[in-house]
Amino acid sequence: MDFENHPLISWLRSVRRDFHMHPELGNMEFRTTKKIKEILGALGIELQELPSVETGAAGVFFGKSREKTIALRGDIDALPMTERNDVPYKSVNEGVMHSCGHDCHATIILGVAKTLADSDAGKDLNGNVKFILQPAEETVNGAVAMIDAGVLKNPTVTRIIGIHMNSDIPVGRVGLYKDVSNAGADTFSLEIHGKGVHGAFPHEGIDPIVAGAYFVTGVQSIVARNIDPVDSAVITVGKFQAGTAPNIIPDRAVLTGTVRYFSKKVRMLIIERLEALALGLEKTFQVEVDYRFNDGVPVCITDPGVTEDLYTAAVKVLGEENVHYVTPQMGGEDFGQFMDRVPGTFMRIGCRNEEKGIIHKGHSPYFDVDETALAVGVEVLTQAVRSYLS
Repeated sequence: MDFENHPLISWLRSVRRDFHMHPELGNMEFRTTKKIKEILGALGIELQELPSVETGAAGVFFGKSREKTIALRGDIDALPMTERNDVPYKSVNEGVMHSCGHDCHATIILGVAKTLADSDAGKDLNGNVKFILQPAEETVNGAVAMIDAGVLKNPTVTRIIGIHMNSDIPVGRVGLYKDVSNAGADTFSLEIHGKGVHGAFPHEGIDPIVAGAYFVTGVQSIVARNIDPVDSAVITVGKFQAGTAPNIIPDRAVLTGTVRYFSKKVRMLIIERLEALALGLEKTFQVEVDYRFNDGVPVCITDPGVTEDLYTAAVKVLGEENVHYVTPQMGGEDFGQFMDRVPGTFMRIGCRNEEKGIIHKGHSPYFDVDETALAVGVEVLTQAVRSYLS
């Protein structure tokens, strides 16, 4: 298939560039939501009411049977970054950028909706298609909010597919996951209270920096000495704030970090060891600590049947040489909240094109995509829908 001259490519490019030029942060995607609802409404897609969610949208294309419903999810929020690309569709919102491809995800989902709505083939589907345009993926609270609002009901979703652009994969190819697509991700915070004194008289105070440094060093031993080497985990202390001057021992230090893992067993071990290290500081250094572990997003565990069906659909569209299984990523993804409740899978859509200089990874101020990937995503997902509901 000639994706560069795809019948929808001009429409897809126009929609994507509009989203890209007007990025909005999580739970603030009001313009984006309005645009999405306008497109779905114009296509005759019935909007699903989600009264407790201010942004994001969901629509349903009803087939001739109501027994099965496949959902396609695309996230819509942007990141707090200033775009550095010199392109006609550069972000007009200072300090906000679609540097993770969510503008593309929304466009692809809407492209599938347009394909089904504009063709006779959609009328013969033995089931429904639900289009979920989710807010606040970057702040990992959008999926739960939509689920709590009932997005997986009326009609009940029986399987779900999520997508993500990937600049490591050349345009025209896609990557799937056999077991796990993304790591579970949580955060922790540690506030250490000591006794501030002059830096020249440390024996008269209680140094929270020393205690904090000990904690950071001890954290490194969890993965190295407590986690089975055949498992994978990451623990990162990303913030350590303390003090105001070189000759003052402060009375407080604040540390925060993130943990990543691929299994619940590893997660529980990390929780246990982190708490032991944090609380152990009190006896070792005579400090007081306020330690908290904060739940984030679960491991994204794919369903073998859904994955196999998507693989077959992708091969039919792209050829076997352009469909590959890829390794799990340590990046968090709240799509796992959906797959905890409904059988689903996750697909990476290649958008890299070295000849065009499109090589930068997501979350880079230079991130961009080869827009041919939009047509690739639409065709693969449309084929997946038709195969499931044929």
